[in-house]
Amino acid sequence: MTTKSHRTSFYRWLVFGLLACGYILVYFHRLSTNVVALDMMKDLQVGGALIGVLASAYFYPYALMQLPAGLLADSLGPRRTVTFSFILAGLASIFLGMVTSVGWAILARLLVGIGVSMLFVATLKILTQWFKVSEFAKVAGILMALGGVGVLTTATPLAYLSNSLGWRGSFVAIGIATLILAAVIWIYVRNSPAEKGLPTPEEREPSTHGQGGQPGLIDGLKTVLSARPFWPLAAWFFFSCGVFFAFAGLWGAPYLMQVYGLTKVQAGGIMDMLALAMIVGSPLLSILSDRLRSRKIILVAAALILVLVTLPLAFIPAGLTKPMLYLLVFFMSLSASSVVAIGFTMTKELFPVGMAGTAVGLVNLFPFLGGALMQPAVGYLLESQSSGLQTYSAAAYGFAFRLFFASACLAFLASLLLKESFPQHSR
Repeated sequence: MTTKSHRTSFYRWLVFGLLACGYILVYFHRLSTNVVALDMMKDLQVGGALIGVLASAYFYPYALMQLPAGLLADSLGPRRTVTFSFILAGLASIFLGMVTSVGWAILARLLVGIGVSMLFVATLKILTQWFKVSEFAKVAGILMALGGVGVLTTATPLAYLSNSLGWRGSFVAIGIATLILAAVIWIYVRNSPAEKGLPTPEEREPSTHGQGGQPGLIDGLKTVLSARPFWPLAAWFFFSCGVFFAFAGLWGAPYLMQVYGLTKVQAGGIMDMLALAMIVGSPLLSILSDRLRSRKIILVAAALILVLVTLPLAFIPAGLTKPMLYLLVFFMSLSASSVVAIGFTMTKELFPVGMAGTAVGLVNLFPFLGGALMQPAVGYLLESQSSGLQTYSAAAYGFAFRLFFASACLAFLASLLLKESFPQHSR
C-alpha cells in the first residue's frame, strides 16, 4: 500500500469520525425532550398535547428539509451545508435554553430541526466518495450504531445533567458543543479524497457531479416518486420510525415515571436500552443482511418484532415487570431504529448513484413526518382520557399507545410489499 493510500485510509476515518460526532448530536437534539418532558411541562405550564407540539416542532422542518438536503448534497457539496446548518442548530439550542414561553420554545425547536436536518443525507453522500461500494452497508451500520451514543446521552446522562444544570442549562451546554463541532467539521472534513489530493478507494461509486449523468431536479424527483418500490419503503419508514420517535423522543420516560413510579434517573436507565440496541444492533443487522444476501428479510422481521413490542404497550401498559420493560425498550429500538441503516441502504441500491442524495433525502422525509404527527397525537389521546393536564393513568397510556400498535401493523404490511434491493451479482 502506498503512502497516499495509507493517508486515504486514515483520513477517511477522520472524516467519518467527525461526521459521526455530528450524528450523535443530531440524535441528542432529536430525543432530548424525553427525560426532561415533565420538567418542561411544569416550567412552561403546558399539558400533554402542547408539549407534544413542542417536541414535534423539531420533526416538521427536519422532514421538509430532507429534499433540499439531498439536492444540496448532490449540487453544492455537503461540507459547506453541514457546517452552516450546525451553526444554526447550536444557536437555536442556546435560544431554547433561554426562552420564557412555550411559543418561543416551539420556534427554537423549529430552528434546531432545520439546523440538524442537513447532516444525515450529506454524510451518506460523503461516505459514497470515501468508502468502497462493498463497504457502504457496514459503514452505514456503524454510523447508526454511533447514533445510539446520541440516544444514550438523552437518557441517564441527560437525567443527571438536567438535575445539575436544569433543562435550560442542558440545552445551552449542548448548543455550545454543536457550535464547536461545526468549526471542527469545517476545518477537517472534505467532500472527497480528491479535495485532499488523495486517491479514491477502489470500487468507489463514481461521482456524477458536474457530469452528464447527473439528473436535473425535476427529472430526479419524477424518477424517484414514480418508482413503485419507493412507496412501500416510504410507508415502512413513516409508521415504524413514527412509533420510535414518539416513544423514544417524548412519551417513553413520562410513561415509565407515571405508570411505574420511577424516578427520572431510573426511567433514564431503562431508556438507555434504546442506545444499547442501536450500538449493538445496527452493525450486526447490516452484517446479517449481507450474509443473508437480502435487505427485505431483515425489514420484514423487524416490522414483525415491532408489532409484538407495541402489543403489551397498547393492552397491558401497567402489567409489565421491570426486566420486561428493559427488553421492550431494547427491542423497540432494534426493530424501529437500528434497522433503518438497512432501509437507507435499500434506498441507495434501488436508484442510480447520481440520484443517491435525492432518493435518500425524499425517503428520509417520511420517518420524521411520522414522528411529527405521532408525538402530538399521543399527547392529544392522553389528554382526551384524563382530567388533569400533566398526570396520566395507565389506562390513558394504553389507549394512546394503541396508535403505536396500529402503526406497527401497517409498517409490517408495508414491509411485505418491499422490493428486494440486494445486488445479486455481489460476492
